[in-house]
Amino acid sequence: MKRFIKYVIITVVAAAMMPLSSCISEKKIAYLQGADTLYAVPQQITQAYELEIQPDDELAISVSSKDAELIQRFNNNVLIGGGTNSVTGSNTANTTSRVAYFLVDKAGNIEFPIFGTLNTSGMTSKKLAQMLQDKFRNEGWILDAVVNVKVMSFKVTVLGDVKNPGTQTFQGERLTLLEALGKAGDMNNTAHREHVLVVREIGDKRVTYDINMKDPKAVFDSPAYYLQQNDIVYVQPNKSVRVKGSTGYTLLSVGSTALGMIVSIISLIFAIKK
Repeated sequence: MKRFIKYVIITVVAAAMMPLSSCISEKKIAYLQGADTLYAVPQQITQAYELEIQPDDELAISVSSKDAELIQRFNNNVLIGGGTNSVTGSNTANTTSRVAYFLVDKAGNIEFPIFGTLNTSGMTSKKLAQMLQDKFRNEGWILDAVVNVKVMSFKVTVLGDVKNPGTQTFQGERLTLLEALGKAGDMNNTAHREHVLVVREIGDKRVTYDINMKDPKAVFDSPAYYLQQNDIVYVQPNKSVRVKGSTGYTLLSVGSTALGMIVSIISLIFAIKK
């Protein structure tokens, strides 16, 4: 009898320890596996990360000159450090700094003082700044004009199996997929690292990129490595994860509780039989 009880206890305890023995290995959760050897010799970065201006972008545009009077005809609350006159059309106010940003409409246009409607489709902020600067100088408005353009609405959304999902707003125009995941608190250990989805709108089309975060070449060579405005990053949960409230999760919880009770009862019987 005692041998039988001992056998049962050993069997039950072994079954109880099985989930613990199936802990996630480092190989299953590590990013960029083999990158240390793959990139042992520095490689040239060929991808460009400059953002192209898109519809609904908010642009901060500033113009400077040694002669402040020359800027006054263009100076309004859509220019950084501008005055108090409002500009109608496709502009939106920034109430905190009392400066408004140029809002790009669906056709890719902005309404600029004096110059009127300007199309920004396919341009980066640097190209738009250069175009405006050339226009100021070549048309004789401000011969020493210096123009700066900055995209103020650079945001991405990270969803799924990460610690802090949500929409993130960033300063600057360079954001990588790894940085966005880091801002979201990193992927949970239960996340499916071989299938991270990036959803992107390009013109009137929507494209998706499926990225294996464990493969450094797949990560760094992906067109979605450098994120763009309004990208959506979705981290899939591993199929083995039980969702709280689901039937599987409930059965697992009940089974664990029952197993614990069985171990306790058998241990008590064994103690009494001693």
